[in-house]
Amino acid sequence: MIEILSPTQLPRAREAGALVADILQTLKGRCEVGTNLLDIDRWAQAMIVEAGASSCYVDYAPSFGRGPFGHYICTSVNDAVLHGLPHDYALADGDLLSLDLAVSVGGVVADSAISFIVGDSKPAESVALIAATERALAAGIAAAGPGARIGDISHAIGTTLQSAGYSVNTQFGGHGVGSTMHQDPHVSNTGRPGRGYKLRPGLLLALEPWIMADTDELITDEDGWTLRSKTGCRTAHSEHTIAITEDGAEILTLPRQA
Repeated sequence: MIEILSPTQLPRAREAGALVADILQTLKGRCEVGTNLLDIDRWAQAMIVEAGASSCYVDYAPSFGRGPFGHYICTSVNDAVLHGLPHDYALADGDLLSLDLAVSVGGVVADSAISFIVGDSKPAESVALIAATERALAAGIAAAGPGARIGDISHAIGTTLQSAGYSVNTQFGGHGVGSTMHQDPHVSNTGRPGRGYKLRPGLLLALEPWIMADTDELITDEDGWTLRSKTGCRTAHSEHTIAITEDGAEILTLPRQA
C-alpha cells in the first residue's frame, strides 16, 4: 500500500519526526563507555511513554524476524548493522553504535537511524563508514521531489556508496511510512534513474543507506533479529524520514538546533 498524507496530517508527521530526532540525540549524548544496551532501550521507552507516543517496535513481528521484537529501539554494534536486538552488553571505547527508532504520534509514523562512535577512540574505518552513509542519505534526499521517481533516489544513494568503494546489499532498504512503519514503495539503496513510482506531495519516505566495510552479505544472529556482516567487518546505517512537498523534500527527523 502506498499512502499519501493529507495536508492536515503533515503536522503530526512533523511532530513524530521531531520526537524521533530528539530521542536519538538524547540517547547519543548519554552513550558512553560502559553504557549497557538494555539501559538505552529503557531510556527510549521512558521518553516515548512520556511523550504520549507509541512504539513501532515492541509488537513488531515480520516474517524476517523472530518476533515480536519486544524492545523499543534497535541497538546495532560494530558488525551488527540492522535490527540489533538490545541485550546485556556494555559499550566499549571505539565501538560503532547504530540506533534505529520509529514511533507513531497521532497515528503517523517517523523513522530514523544514526551511527556514531563511542568513547575517545575514532577508528578511521568507522569514521569513513559513517561518513559514506551520511553522504548517501544527503544525495538521496536531494534527488527526491515532486516528479522524481524512486529510481532517482536509489541511483543517487547507490552511486554515492559505490563511489566510496562499498558494495550495496539490496535485501533491505528504505520504504514508505504513514499510518504504519513499513509501507510501499520500497526504496532500494541502488537503482536506475527514471524508474519506479513517481513521487507525489504527501508521500512520506524513510531513506536508509547502510553498508558493511568489506562485504554485501548478511547473516542473522542467534537472537533471530540482529543482522550482521558475514565477515565480521564493521558497518554503519543512517536514516531520515522525509515528506515530499510541492517544493521538494522536507526532512522530518532532522535534529533541532540547540
